[in-house]
Amino acid sequence: MKTNLKINALLGGVLAASFLAGSAYVPSANAEDWPTWGKNETRNMVSDEKGLPIDIELGTKKAGTDEVDLSTTKNVAWIAKLGSQSYGTPNIAGGFVYVGTNNESPRNKGHIGDRGVVMAFDEYTGAFKWQMISPKLGAGKVSDWEYLGMCSTPTVVGTKGYVVTNRCEVVCIDLNGMSDGNQGFQDEAKYTATADKDGKIVEPEIGATDADILWVYDMRKELGVFPHNIASNYPLVYEGNVYVATSNGVDWSHTNIPAPTAPSFLCLSADKGEYVAEMAAEAQVSENIMHCNWSSPTVAMVNGKAQIIFAAGDGWVYGMGTAADKVKVDDEISELPILWKYNACPKEYRVDENGEKRKYAEYDGPSELISTPVIHDGLIYVSIGQDPEHGEGVGMMSCIDPTGTGDLTDKPVWTFRDIERTISTPAVKDGLVYMSDYTGRLFCLEAKTGKQVWKYDTKGHIWSSPLLADGKIFLGNEEGELFILAEGRELKVLKEIEFPAALKGSLVAANGALFLATDTHLYCFKEGAKPVEN
Repeated sequence: MKTNLKINALLGGVLAASFLAGSAYVPSANAEDWPTWGKNETRNMVSDEKGLPIDIELGTKKAGTDEVDLSTTKNVAWIAKLGSQSYGTPNIAGGFVYVGTNNESPRNKGHIGDRGVVMAFDEYTGAFKWQMISPKLGAGKVSDWEYLGMCSTPTVVGTKGYVVTNRCEVVCIDLNGMSDGNQGFQDEAKYTATADKDGKIVEPEIGATDADILWVYDMRKELGVFPHNIASNYPLVYEGNVYVATSNGVDWSHTNIPAPTAPSFLCLSADKGEYVAEMAAEAQVSENIMHCNWSSPTVAMVNGKAQIIFAAGDGWVYGMGTAADKVKVDDEISELPILWKYNACPKEYRVDENGEKRKYAEYDGPSELISTPVIHDGLIYVSIGQDPEHGEGVGMMSCIDPTGTGDLTDKPVWTFRDIERTISTPAVKDGLVYMSDYTGRLFCLEAKTGKQVWKYDTKGHIWSSPLLADGKIFLGNEEGELFILAEGRELKVLKEIEFPAALKGSLVAANGALFLATDTHLYCFKEGAKPVEN
Protein backbone atom coordinates (compact mmCIF):
# COMPACT_ATOMS: atom_id res chain seq x y z
CA MET A 1 0.00 0.00 0.00
CA LYS A 2 2.75 2.46 0.88
CA THR A 3 4.49 1.71 -2.42
CA ASN A 4 1.27 2.47 -4.28
CA LEU A 5 0.89 5.76 -2.42
CA LYS A 6 4.39 6.73 -3.55
CA ILE A 7 3.44 5.89 -7.13
CA ASN A 8 0.39 8.14 -6.85
CA ALA A 9 2.55 11.00 -5.57
CA LEU A 10 5.00 10.55 -8.45
CA LEU A 11 2.18 10.53 -10.99
CA GLY A 12 0.87 13.75 -9.50
CA GLY A 13 4.33 15.31 -9.72
CA VAL A 14 4.75 14.36 -13.37
CA LEU A 15 1.37 15.79 -14.29
CA ALA A 16 2.04 18.91 -12.27
CA ALA A 17 5.28 19.54 -14.14
CA SER A 18 3.44 19.60 -17.45
CA PHE A 19 0.12 21.14 -16.43
CA LEU A 20 -1.72 23.54 -18.72
CA ALA A 21 -1.11 27.27 -18.72
CA GLY A 22 -4.74 27.68 -17.71
CA SER A 23 -4.24 25.95 -14.37
CA ALA A 24 -5.31 27.81 -11.27
CA TYR A 25 -2.14 27.06 -9.29
CA VAL A 26 1.20 25.31 -9.16
CA PRO A 27 1.38 22.27 -6.84
CA SER A 28 3.58 22.51 -3.76
CA ALA A 29 7.20 21.37 -3.88
CA ASN A 30 6.44 18.47 -1.54
CA ALA A 31 3.46 17.35 -3.63
CA GLU A 32 1.55 14.59 -1.86
CA ASP A 33 -1.70 13.02 -2.99
CA TRP A 34 -4.68 11.95 -0.86
CA PRO A 35 -5.68 8.73 -2.67
CA THR A 36 -8.05 7.18 -0.15
CA TRP A 37 -10.30 7.94 2.80
CA GLY A 38 -7.99 8.93 5.66
CA LYS A 39 -5.05 9.33 3.21
CA ASN A 40 -3.65 5.83 3.84
CA GLU A 41 -4.47 2.51 5.46
CA THR A 42 -4.30 3.94 9.02
CA ARG A 43 -7.24 6.25 8.14
CA ASN A 44 -5.75 9.04 10.29
CA MET A 45 -6.95 12.37 8.87
CA VAL A 46 -3.60 14.15 9.18
CA SER A 47 -1.72 15.96 6.40
CA ASP A 48 1.82 17.38 6.22
CA GLU A 49 0.76 20.12 3.79
CA LYS A 50 1.85 23.68 4.62
CA GLY A 51 0.73 27.12 3.54
CA LEU A 52 -2.95 26.23 3.29
CA PRO A 53 -5.36 29.17 3.08
CA ILE A 54 -7.79 30.19 5.79
CA ASP A 55 -8.58 33.68 4.48
CA ILE A 56 -11.17 32.41 2.02
CA GLU A 57 -13.90 34.43 0.34
CA LEU A 58 -16.51 32.41 -1.57
CA GLY A 59 -17.58 35.30 -3.79
CA THR A 60 -20.94 36.35 -5.16
CA LYS A 61 -23.16 34.86 -7.84
CA LYS A 62 -23.33 36.13 -11.37
CA ALA A 63 -26.52 38.08 -12.01
CA GLY A 64 -29.48 35.82 -12.73
CA THR A 65 -27.55 32.57 -12.23
CA ASP A 66 -26.41 30.17 -9.52
CA GLU A 67 -22.86 30.38 -10.84
CA VAL A 68 -20.20 32.12 -8.73
CA ASP A 69 -18.26 35.01 -10.24
CA LEU A 70 -14.75 33.75 -9.46
CA SER A 71 -13.32 37.26 -9.78
CA THR A 72 -15.11 38.05 -6.49
CA THR A 73 -13.47 35.16 -4.61
CA LYS A 74 -10.24 34.94 -2.65
CA ASN A 75 -7.96 31.89 -2.51
CA VAL A 76 -10.51 29.90 -4.52
CA ALA A 77 -8.76 28.05 -7.35
CA TRP A 78 -11.90 26.62 -8.93
CA ILE A 79 -15.45 25.47 -8.27
CA ALA A 80 -17.16 22.52 -9.99
CA LYS A 81 -20.87 21.67 -9.96
CA LEU A 82 -21.95 18.40 -8.35
CA GLY A 83 -25.45 16.99 -7.86
CA SER A 84 -27.95 17.99 -5.16
CA GLN A 85 -26.64 15.65 -2.44
CA SER A 86 -22.98 14.68 -1.99
CA TYR A 87 -21.82 12.56 0.92
CA GLY A 88 -18.48 11.35 -0.43
CA THR A 89 -15.20 12.95 0.58
CA PRO A 90 -12.89 13.74 -2.37
CA ASN A 91 -9.82 11.63 -3.09
CA ILE A 92 -6.93 13.17 -5.02
CA ALA A 93 -4.36 11.23 -7.02
CA GLY A 94 -2.43 11.44 -10.27
CA GLY A 95 -3.66 14.94 -11.10
CA PHE A 96 -7.36 14.16 -10.68
CA VAL A 97 -10.03 14.68 -8.03
CA TYR A 98 -12.68 11.99 -7.55
CA VAL A 99 -15.92 12.39 -5.63
CA GLY A 100 -19.29 10.66 -5.24
CA THR A 101 -22.56 12.52 -5.80
CA ASN A 102 -26.02 12.12 -7.37
CA ASN A 103 -27.23 12.94 -10.88
CA GLU A 104 -29.38 16.00 -10.24
CA SER A 105 -26.98 18.08 -12.39
CA PRO A 106 -26.48 15.63 -15.26
CA ARG A 107 -23.31 15.93 -17.31
CA ASN A 108 -24.58 13.73 -20.13
CA LYS A 109 -28.03 13.87 -21.72
CA GLY A 110 -27.77 10.11 -22.21
CA HIS A 111 -27.85 9.65 -18.42
CA ILE A 112 -30.91 11.45 -17.07
CA GLY A 113 -32.70 10.67 -13.81
CA ASP A 114 -31.77 9.44 -10.35
CA ARG A 115 -28.37 7.72 -10.43
CA GLY A 116 -25.28 7.17 -8.33
CA VAL A 117 -22.34 9.05 -9.84
CA VAL A 118 -18.57 9.17 -9.42
CA MET A 119 -17.13 12.28 -11.06
CA ALA A 120 -13.52 12.90 -12.05
CA PHE A 121 -12.09 16.42 -12.37
CA ASP A 122 -8.72 17.88 -13.29
CA GLU A 123 -6.96 18.65 -10.01
CA TYR A 124 -5.50 21.97 -11.18
CA THR A 125 -8.30 23.42 -13.31
CA GLY A 126 -11.46 21.74 -12.03
CA ALA A 127 -12.37 20.71 -15.56
CA PHE A 128 -14.80 17.79 -15.71
CA LYS A 129 -13.18 14.70 -17.26
CA TRP A 130 -15.47 11.68 -16.96
CA GLN A 131 -18.07 10.03 -14.76
CA MET A 132 -19.18 6.60 -13.69
CA ILE A 133 -22.95 6.16 -13.71
CA SER A 134 -24.67 3.58 -11.51
CA PRO A 135 -28.45 3.18 -12.04
CA LYS A 136 -30.74 2.75 -9.06
CA LEU A 137 -31.64 -0.71 -7.79
CA GLY A 138 -35.03 -2.03 -8.77
CA ALA A 139 -35.48 -3.44 -5.27
CA GLY A 140 -36.96 -0.19 -3.97
CA LYS A 141 -35.58 2.69 -1.99
CA VAL A 142 -35.12 0.66 1.20
CA SER A 143 -31.92 -0.70 -0.40
CA ASP A 144 -31.01 2.30 -2.58
CA TRP A 145 -32.66 5.42 -1.19
CA GLU A 146 -33.72 8.07 -3.66
CA TYR A 147 -31.25 10.84 -4.53
CA LEU A 148 -28.51 9.67 -2.15
CA GLY A 149 -26.31 9.05 -5.17
CA MET A 150 -22.91 7.46 -4.69
CA CYS A 151 -22.02 7.95 -1.03
CA SER A 152 -18.40 6.81 -1.29
CA THR A 153 -15.44 7.78 -3.47
CA PRO A 154 -12.94 5.52 -5.26
CA THR A 155 -9.82 4.36 -3.45
CA VAL A 156 -6.97 5.02 -5.88
CA VAL A 157 -4.08 2.62 -6.41
CA GLY A 158 -1.91 3.46 -9.41
CA THR A 159 -4.24 3.85 -12.40
CA LYS A 160 -7.14 1.93 -10.84
CA GLY A 161 -9.97 3.05 -8.60
CA TYR A 162 -12.09 0.82 -6.33
CA VAL A 163 -15.52 1.94 -5.20
CA VAL A 164 -18.62 0.53 -3.47
CA THR A 165 -21.62 1.59 -5.54
CA ASN A 166 -25.18 2.42 -4.53
CA ARG A 167 -26.10 -0.93 -6.13
CA CYS A 168 -24.11 -2.87 -3.50
CA GLU A 169 -21.30 -3.69 -5.91
CA VAL A 170 -17.56 -3.41 -5.67
CA VAL A 171 -16.37 -1.88 -8.95
CA CYS A 172 -12.86 -1.40 -10.28
CA ILE A 173 -12.44 1.40 -12.81
CA ASP A 174 -9.64 2.47 -15.14
CA LEU A 175 -8.76 6.01 -14.03
CA ASN A 176 -7.72 6.92 -17.57
CA GLY A 177 -11.38 6.66 -18.51
CA MET A 178 -12.04 5.78 -22.13
CA SER A 179 -9.00 7.78 -23.31
CA ASP A 180 -6.94 4.59 -23.70
CA GLY A 181 -9.80 2.46 -25.00
CA ASN A 182 -12.26 0.16 -23.27
CA GLN A 183 -10.29 -2.15 -21.00
CA GLY A 184 -11.52 -5.20 -19.08
CA PHE A 185 -15.31 -5.21 -18.62
CA GLN A 186 -16.99 -4.57 -22.00
CA ASP A 187 -20.63 -4.09 -21.01
CA GLU A 188 -20.66 -0.46 -19.83
CA ALA A 189 -23.73 0.28 -21.97
CA LYS A 190 -25.62 -2.66 -20.47
CA TYR A 191 -24.42 -1.73 -16.97
CA THR A 192 -25.77 1.82 -17.26
CA ALA A 193 -29.01 0.84 -19.04
CA THR A 194 -32.34 1.87 -17.51
CA ALA A 195 -36.00 1.41 -18.37
CA ASP A 196 -37.88 4.11 -20.26
CA LYS A 197 -41.43 5.22 -19.44
CA ASP A 198 -42.79 2.16 -21.25
CA GLY A 199 -40.57 -0.24 -19.33
CA LYS A 200 -38.24 -0.90 -22.25
CA ILE A 201 -34.56 -1.27 -21.32
CA VAL A 202 -32.52 1.36 -23.13
CA GLU A 203 -28.75 1.16 -23.38
CA PRO A 204 -27.11 4.59 -23.66
CA GLU A 205 -24.29 5.35 -26.04
CA ILE A 206 -20.94 5.14 -24.24
CA GLY A 207 -18.57 7.99 -24.98
CA ALA A 208 -15.38 9.75 -23.91
CA THR A 209 -16.89 11.10 -20.67
CA ASP A 210 -18.01 7.68 -19.44
CA ALA A 211 -16.01 5.52 -17.03
CA ASP A 212 -14.04 2.52 -18.20
CA ILE A 213 -15.09 -0.33 -15.89
CA LEU A 214 -12.55 -3.11 -15.40
CA TRP A 215 -14.63 -5.47 -13.25
CA VAL A 216 -17.81 -5.63 -11.18
CA TYR A 217 -18.57 -7.80 -8.14
CA ASP A 218 -22.26 -7.80 -7.21
CA MET A 219 -22.56 -8.50 -3.47
CA ARG A 220 -26.35 -8.96 -3.68
CA LYS A 221 -26.11 -11.53 -6.44
CA GLU A 222 -23.00 -13.37 -5.25
CA LEU A 223 -23.52 -13.28 -1.48
CA GLY A 224 -27.22 -12.62 -0.93
CA VAL A 225 -26.52 -9.32 0.85
CA PHE A 226 -29.47 -7.03 1.63
CA PRO A 227 -28.24 -3.42 1.85
CA HIS A 228 -30.19 -0.95 3.97
CA ASN A 229 -30.82 2.52 2.47
CA ILE A 230 -27.51 2.57 0.60
CA ALA A 231 -24.34 0.55 0.14
CA SER A 232 -21.33 2.61 1.13
CA ASN A 233 -17.81 2.50 2.57
CA TYR A 234 -14.32 3.18 1.30
CA PRO A 235 -12.51 0.04 0.09
CA LEU A 236 -9.20 -0.85 1.67
CA VAL A 237 -6.66 -2.10 -0.88
CA TYR A 238 -3.84 -3.96 0.83
CA GLU A 239 -1.25 -6.38 -0.59
CA GLY A 240 -3.21 -7.10 -3.75
CA ASN A 241 -6.62 -7.53 -2.15
CA VAL A 242 -9.68 -5.35 -1.66
CA TYR A 243 -11.42 -5.37 1.73
CA VAL A 244 -14.94 -3.93 2.10
CA ALA A 245 -17.96 -3.94 4.36
CA THR A 246 -20.89 -5.42 2.44
CA SER A 247 -23.54 -2.98 3.78
CA ASN A 248 -25.75 -5.90 4.82
CA GLY A 249 -28.58 -4.54 6.95
CA VAL A 250 -32.17 -4.58 8.16
CA ASP A 251 -35.33 -4.11 6.08
CA TRP A 252 -37.80 -1.20 6.01
CA SER A 253 -39.30 -2.21 9.37
CA HIS A 254 -35.92 -1.89 11.12
CA THR A 255 -36.80 -5.06 13.05
CA ASN A 256 -36.18 -7.80 10.49
CA ILE A 257 -32.83 -8.94 9.06
CA PRO A 258 -33.53 -10.39 5.58
CA ALA A 259 -30.04 -11.91 5.14
CA PRO A 260 -28.79 -13.01 8.59
CA THR A 261 -26.28 -15.48 7.13
CA ALA A 262 -24.87 -13.22 4.40
CA PRO A 263 -21.38 -11.93 5.19
CA SER A 264 -20.92 -8.43 6.57
CA PHE A 265 -17.30 -8.22 5.42
CA LEU A 266 -15.59 -9.35 2.22
CA CYS A 267 -12.17 -9.72 0.61
CA LEU A 268 -11.67 -9.75 -3.19
CA SER A 269 -8.62 -9.93 -5.42
CA ALA A 270 -7.68 -6.44 -6.61
CA ASP A 271 -6.73 -7.47 -10.13
CA LYS A 272 -9.79 -9.48 -11.15
CA GLY A 273 -12.41 -8.91 -8.45
CA GLU A 274 -12.59 -12.57 -7.56
CA TYR A 275 -13.81 -13.85 -4.19
CA VAL A 276 -10.96 -14.46 -1.73
CA ALA A 277 -12.56 -14.70 1.72
CA GLU A 278 -15.20 -13.35 4.07
CA MET A 279 -15.38 -12.57 7.76
CA ALA A 280 -15.51 -15.71 9.90
CA ALA A 281 -19.12 -16.76 10.55
CA GLU A 282 -18.38 -17.21 14.26
CA ALA A 283 -18.65 -13.42 14.69
CA GLN A 284 -22.38 -13.57 13.78
CA VAL A 285 -22.37 -9.90 12.79
CA SER A 286 -25.20 -10.20 10.26
CA GLU A 287 -27.39 -12.02 12.78
CA ASN A 288 -27.04 -9.09 15.18
CA ILE A 289 -27.08 -6.06 12.87
CA MET A 290 -28.72 -3.01 14.41
CA HIS A 291 -29.10 -1.09 11.15
CA CYS A 292 -26.37 -1.58 8.53
CA ASN A 293 -22.62 -2.04 7.98
CA TRP A 294 -21.11 1.21 6.66
CA SER A 295 -17.75 1.57 8.41
CA SER A 296 -14.58 1.46 6.30
CA PRO A 297 -11.85 -1.07 7.18
CA THR A 298 -8.38 -0.22 8.46
CA VAL A 299 -5.00 -1.96 8.68
CA ALA A 300 -3.08 -2.20 11.96
CA MET A 301 0.45 -3.55 12.25
CA VAL A 302 0.60 -5.59 15.45
CA ASN A 303 3.96 -7.08 16.42
CA GLY A 304 5.05 -6.87 12.80
CA LYS A 305 1.95 -8.58 11.42
CA ALA A 306 -1.01 -6.94 9.68
CA GLN A 307 -4.53 -7.08 11.08
CA ILE A 308 -7.68 -5.97 9.27
CA ILE A 309 -9.78 -3.85 11.63
CA PHE A 310 -13.53 -3.72 11.06
CA ALA A 311 -16.03 -1.66 13.08
CA ALA A 312 -19.27 -3.55 12.57
CA GLY A 313 -23.00 -2.98 12.49
CA ASP A 314 -23.49 -5.02 15.67
CA GLY A 315 -21.57 -2.50 17.81
CA TRP A 316 -18.40 -4.59 18.02
CA VAL A 317 -14.90 -3.91 16.66
CA TYR A 318 -13.08 -6.93 15.20
CA GLY A 319 -9.41 -7.62 14.52
CA MET A 320 -9.02 -10.14 11.69
CA GLY A 321 -6.23 -11.85 9.84
CA THR A 322 -5.49 -10.80 6.27
CA ALA A 323 -6.07 -12.83 3.10
CA ALA A 324 -2.73 -14.51 3.75
CA ASP A 325 -4.25 -15.98 6.94
CA LYS A 326 -7.53 -17.16 5.42
CA VAL A 327 -8.97 -20.51 6.45
CA LYS A 328 -10.74 -22.65 3.87
CA VAL A 329 -14.17 -23.79 5.10
CA ASP A 330 -15.32 -25.64 1.98
CA ASP A 331 -14.98 -25.44 -1.80
CA GLU A 332 -16.82 -22.11 -1.91
CA ILE A 333 -16.08 -20.33 1.36
CA SER A 334 -12.86 -19.15 2.99
CA GLU A 335 -12.80 -17.09 6.17
CA LEU A 336 -10.69 -14.32 7.65
CA PRO A 337 -9.97 -15.51 11.20
CA ILE A 338 -11.13 -13.43 14.17
CA LEU A 339 -8.12 -12.54 16.33
CA TRP A 340 -9.95 -10.40 18.88
CA LYS A 341 -13.19 -8.49 19.38
CA TYR A 342 -14.29 -5.51 21.46
CA ASN A 343 -17.82 -4.43 22.42
CA ALA A 344 -17.80 -0.69 21.65
CA CYS A 345 -21.46 -0.32 22.69
CA PRO A 346 -21.62 -0.85 26.47
CA LYS A 347 -24.12 -3.20 28.07
CA GLU A 348 -26.05 -0.38 29.76
CA TYR A 349 -26.80 1.11 26.31
CA ARG A 350 -28.15 -2.27 25.17
CA VAL A 351 -30.31 -3.10 28.21
CA ASP A 352 -31.87 -0.96 30.94
CA GLU A 353 -31.54 -1.28 34.71
CA ASN A 354 -34.27 -3.94 34.69
CA GLY A 355 -32.48 -6.05 32.13
CA GLU A 356 -34.96 -5.12 29.38
CA LYS A 357 -33.62 -4.57 25.88
CA ARG A 358 -33.47 -0.86 25.05
CA LYS A 359 -35.17 0.32 21.87
CA TYR A 360 -32.89 1.15 19.00
CA ALA A 361 -32.79 4.79 17.78
CA GLU A 362 -34.02 6.18 21.11
CA TYR A 363 -31.68 8.65 22.79
CA ASP A 364 -30.38 6.19 25.40
CA GLY A 365 -30.46 3.16 23.10
CA PRO A 366 -27.64 1.10 21.57
CA SER A 367 -25.57 2.15 18.55
CA GLU A 368 -23.50 0.42 15.90
CA LEU A 369 -20.25 1.68 14.40
CA ILE A 370 -20.15 3.92 11.32
CA SER A 371 -17.04 5.85 12.29
CA THR A 372 -13.83 4.45 10.77
CA PRO A 373 -11.27 3.01 13.23
CA VAL A 374 -8.04 5.03 13.23
CA ILE A 375 -4.62 3.56 14.01
CA HIS A 376 -1.95 5.69 15.68
CA ASP A 377 1.08 4.65 17.73
CA GLY A 378 -0.21 1.08 17.92
CA LEU A 379 -3.64 2.00 19.32
CA ILE A 380 -7.12 2.02 17.78
CA TYR A 381 -9.53 4.94 18.21
CA VAL A 382 -13.22 4.57 17.32
CA SER A 383 -16.70 5.74 18.38
CA ILE A 384 -20.24 4.39 18.14
CA GLY A 385 -23.10 6.11 16.35
CA GLN A 386 -26.15 5.79 14.14
CA ASP A 387 -27.58 7.07 10.89
CA PRO A 388 -27.95 10.85 11.47
CA GLU A 389 -31.62 10.52 10.49
CA HIS A 390 -32.14 8.84 13.89
CA GLY A 391 -31.08 11.98 15.75
CA GLU A 392 -28.86 12.52 18.76
CA GLY A 393 -28.15 9.93 21.44
CA VAL A 394 -25.67 8.56 23.93
CA GLY A 395 -22.26 7.65 22.58
CA MET A 396 -18.86 6.40 23.60
CA MET A 397 -15.36 6.65 22.22
CA SER A 398 -12.90 3.82 22.84
CA CYS A 399 -9.15 3.45 22.66
CA ILE A 400 -8.18 -0.20 22.09
CA ASP A 401 -4.88 -2.05 22.29
CA PRO A 402 -4.95 -4.64 19.47
CA THR A 403 -2.10 -6.76 20.85
CA GLY A 404 -4.53 -8.84 22.90
CA THR A 405 -6.56 -11.87 21.86
CA GLY A 406 -10.13 -13.01 22.46
CA ASP A 407 -12.73 -10.69 23.98
CA LEU A 408 -11.08 -7.34 24.86
CA THR A 409 -14.27 -5.64 26.06
CA ASP A 410 -13.07 -5.37 29.66
CA LYS A 411 -9.58 -4.22 28.63
CA PRO A 412 -9.87 -0.85 26.87
CA VAL A 413 -6.99 1.59 27.20
CA TRP A 414 -9.69 4.13 27.97
CA THR A 415 -13.28 5.08 27.15
CA PHE A 416 -14.90 8.51 26.91
CA ARG A 417 -18.68 8.84 27.38
CA ASP A 418 -19.21 12.60 27.25
CA ILE A 419 -19.29 12.33 23.48
CA GLU A 420 -22.65 11.53 21.88
CA ARG A 421 -23.46 9.51 18.77
CA THR A 422 -21.15 10.14 15.85
CA ILE A 423 -20.37 9.01 12.33
CA SER A 424 -17.17 11.07 12.32
CA THR A 425 -13.68 9.59 12.20
CA PRO A 426 -11.07 10.81 14.72
CA ALA A 427 -7.71 12.41 13.93
CA VAL A 428 -4.67 11.88 16.16
CA LYS A 429 -1.50 13.97 16.33
CA ASP A 430 1.10 15.08 18.90
CA GLY A 431 -0.48 13.19 21.79
CA LEU A 432 -3.98 14.56 21.18
CA VAL A 433 -7.05 13.03 19.54
CA TYR A 434 -9.70 15.24 17.94
CA MET A 435 -13.22 13.87 17.53
CA SER A 436 -16.61 15.38 16.70
CA ASP A 437 -20.11 14.11 17.43
CA TYR A 438 -23.38 14.44 15.55
CA THR A 439 -24.65 16.85 18.21
CA GLY A 440 -22.14 19.35 16.82
CA ARG A 441 -19.25 19.37 19.26
CA LEU A 442 -15.54 18.97 18.63
CA PHE A 443 -13.55 17.33 21.44
CA CYS A 444 -9.82 17.42 22.08
CA LEU A 445 -8.66 14.54 24.30
CA GLU A 446 -5.33 13.23 25.50
CA ALA A 447 -4.57 10.31 23.20
CA LYS A 448 -3.06 8.10 25.91
CA THR A 449 -5.59 8.74 28.70
CA GLY A 450 -8.82 9.97 27.11
CA LYS A 451 -8.84 12.99 29.43
CA GLN A 452 -10.71 15.94 27.95
CA VAL A 453 -8.51 18.92 27.11
CA TRP A 454 -11.20 21.14 25.58
CA LYS A 455 -14.58 21.10 23.82
CA TYR A 456 -16.03 23.39 21.16
CA ASP A 457 -19.70 23.55 20.15
CA THR A 458 -20.34 24.39 16.47
CA LYS A 459 -24.09 24.55 17.17
CA GLY A 460 -24.86 22.50 14.08
CA HIS A 461 -25.06 18.77 13.41
CA ILE A 462 -21.81 17.22 12.19
CA TRP A 463 -21.49 14.44 9.60
CA SER A 464 -17.90 15.15 8.58
CA SER A 465 -14.56 14.38 10.23
CA PRO A 466 -11.82 16.74 11.41
CA LEU A 467 -8.79 17.24 9.17
CA LEU A 468 -5.47 18.19 10.78
CA ALA A 469 -3.20 20.14 8.45
CA ASP A 470 -0.80 23.08 8.62
CA GLY A 471 -1.23 23.35 12.40
CA LYS A 472 -4.98 23.72 12.07
CA ILE A 473 -8.20 21.74 12.47
CA PHE A 474 -10.71 21.95 9.62
CA LEU A 475 -14.28 20.80 10.32
CA GLY A 476 -17.63 21.46 8.65
CA ASN A 477 -21.21 21.00 9.82
CA GLU A 478 -24.66 20.44 8.34
CA GLU A 479 -25.43 24.16 8.55
CA GLY A 480 -22.79 24.80 5.89
CA GLU A 481 -20.31 26.29 8.36
CA LEU A 482 -16.60 25.55 8.10
CA PHE A 483 -14.67 25.97 11.35
CA ILE A 484 -10.90 26.39 11.40
CA LEU A 485 -9.27 26.02 14.82
CA ALA A 486 -5.68 25.84 16.01
CA GLU A 487 -4.24 22.42 16.79
CA GLY A 488 -3.05 21.95 20.35
CA ARG A 489 -4.10 22.12 23.98
CA GLU A 490 -5.42 25.69 23.79
CA LEU A 491 -8.89 26.18 22.30
CA LYS A 492 -8.53 28.84 19.64
CA VAL A 493 -10.99 29.45 16.80
CA LEU A 494 -9.19 31.02 13.84
CA LYS A 495 -11.93 31.34 11.24
CA GLU A 496 -15.56 30.56 10.42
CA ILE A 497 -16.71 30.42 6.81
CA GLU A 498 -20.34 30.03 5.73
CA PHE A 499 -21.10 27.97 2.62
CA PRO A 500 -24.40 28.04 0.71
CA ALA A 501 -24.91 24.27 1.12
CA ALA A 502 -24.48 21.60 3.79
CA LEU A 503 -21.01 20.19 4.52
CA LYS A 504 -21.36 16.42 4.96
CA GLY A 505 -18.08 15.26 3.48
CA SER A 506 -14.71 16.10 5.04
CA LEU A 507 -11.98 18.44 3.87
CA VAL A 508 -8.77 16.93 2.54
CA ALA A 509 -5.39 18.48 1.76
CA ALA A 510 -3.21 17.51 -1.18
CA ASN A 511 -0.41 19.12 -3.17
CA GLY A 512 -0.65 22.44 -1.34
CA ALA A 513 -4.43 22.82 -1.71
CA LEU A 514 -7.63 22.12 0.22
CA PHE A 515 -10.53 20.25 -1.36
CA LEU A 516 -14.11 20.23 -0.09
CA ALA A 517 -17.38 18.85 -1.45
CA THR A 518 -20.57 20.51 -0.25
CA ASP A 519 -23.94 19.00 -1.13
CA THR A 520 -23.84 20.81 -4.48
CA HIS A 521 -20.30 21.92 -5.37
CA LEU A 522 -16.67 20.80 -5.27
CA TYR A 523 -14.20 23.49 -4.18
CA CYS A 524 -10.44 23.79 -4.47
CA PHE A 525 -8.76 26.36 -2.20
CA LYS A 526 -5.16 27.46 -2.72
CA GLU A 527 -3.22 30.37 -1.24
CA GLY A 528 -2.79 33.01 -3.93
CA ALA A 529 -4.64 31.01 -6.59
CA LYS A 530 -5.74 32.66 -9.82
CA PRO A 531 -9.19 31.16 -10.35
CA VAL A 532 -10.12 29.22 -13.48
CA GLU A 533 -13.62 29.30 -14.97
CA ASN A 534 -15.14 25.95 -16.05
